Amino acid sequence: MIDLKKYEVWFVTGSQHLYGEETLREVDAHAQLVAQGLAESADVPVRIMHKPVLKTPEEILALCQAANSAPECIGLVTWMHTFSPAKMWIAGLNVLSKPFLHLHTQFNSEIPWSTIDMDFMNTNQSAHGGREFGFICSRMRLPRKVVVGHWQEKRVQRQVGVWTRAAAALADSRSAKFARIGDNMREVSVTEGDKVAAQLQLGYSVNGYGLGDVVKHVNEVTDSAVDELCGEYDETYQIAAELRGDRRESLRDAARIELGLRAFLAEGGFVGFTDTFENLHGLKQLPGLPTQRLMNDGFGFGAEGDWKAAAMTRAAKVMAAGLKGGTSFMEDYTYHLTENDATCLGAHMLEICPSIAQGKPSCEIHPLGIGGKEDPVRLVFDTPPGPAVNATIVDMGNRFRMVLNEVEVITPPQKLEKLPVARALWKPLPDLNVAAAAWIYAGGSHHPTFSQALTTEHFEDFAEMLGVELLVIDAETRIRDFKNEIRWNDMLRS
Repeated sequence: MIDLKKYEVWFVTGSQHLYGEETLREVDAHAQLVAQGLAESADVPVRIMHKPVLKTPEEILALCQAANSAPECIGLVTWMHTFSPAKMWIAGLNVLSKPFLHLHTQFNSEIPWSTIDMDFMNTNQSAHGGREFGFICSRMRLPRKVVVGHWQEKRVQRQVGVWTRAAAALADSRSAKFARIGDNMREVSVTEGDKVAAQLQLGYSVNGYGLGDVVKHVNEVTDSAVDELCGEYDETYQIAAELRGDRRESLRDAARIELGLRAFLAEGGFVGFTDTFENLHGLKQLPGLPTQRLMNDGFGFGAEGDWKAAAMTRAAKVMAAGLKGGTSFMEDYTYHLTENDATCLGAHMLEICPSIAQGKPSCEIHPLGIGGKEDPVRLVFDTPPGPAVNATIVDMGNRFRMVLNEVEVITPPQKLEKLPVARALWKPLPDLNVAAAAWIYAGGSHHPTFSQALTTEHFEDFAEMLGVELLVIDAETRIRDFKNEIRWNDMLRS
């Protein structure tokens, strides 16, 4: 499982020697309290580490260099308590390779009207100290997030927390390894891409492996390990009668595949993988239930060899760790095209993560119809109603592009008794006609990452850290404006 507490963000306060040692001691005391307040916030999932107040170019450079070399540090929160002349920050910011957030706050929430004097004014200069810092960041064209408001506000802490989740996903991505088991589905375009460019910009590596590398581990699984895992299935899911009876061996085959696949991933240090129904030699069934359970444990997955989908799902899993709501690989499958109330049914042949399940999933076995293998075991469930996002990343040839659509999951108007797969029914914002057209104009993949745990803001922060273009489709989207945004982006990034 994913533990975000292994990561830390350094809380960095800017000032200068001009104000004297007494003021600097007060600034540091305030900074410690602000850092502690963020660290204790339920909205901030990582450790917040206070650092001594920075007063010189040399101190700033040394701290940025230390942050770069500290593996546990995933970024900085910067605060200009007083006026910190921003030329001091140039050398440090020039070498900083970790993301940073500019917290534009001040220690006190209110002006002490009856007692305010120039000593107070000299100590509490965030209002213009932050603008000085903001200028040099803009002059240097540095991506960052700016959060404005008092540090004790719930909104401010939530925004900082969202950013730290994106920073954790970035840190994970920079060392992530994905296994491409078999090739991608033949003749499919969007699952292709430049893996070298992805590693250069996005950080993660993708390498191919033959299915035999997995089958070797599957064949080494012991019967006792299979028995134990099947017992876990029995306790966790609603097991179909035939899987407790004359089709029990199929459940055991799924368990053996899961254990072998886990061993393969663990041996290679992989955090995600792809497979395809066109490359199944040596397996009795397509890994449905095993893939669903691996995703539930935080692994990224992409069907038909879609390694970008696997990486996006893994990043979303990291960002969503500990949050209410699930995250899954998804596919836009079929439409309900009523004139004024159109919806999209999202599903896949087998591999939808049970973290998005409403209630206890049903473990069932059904024919697949493609792949030419034995009937695969899978979890079947509906998704609870509520807001969600679909996000994808695609290779546009000269750059990567992220596309996101805000959606509202609804309860199907009738039971889907004959549909033997996990599914989610949603209304895209602003409506299906506009959302689908915008998605298609943007070149969005049919393999989005679906999340009821994350919001647009998480992906905005993550895209900015990656240096990736983000196109958002929401309640305010108009096709004319959206097409213009695509054109402008094409001109700026060509």
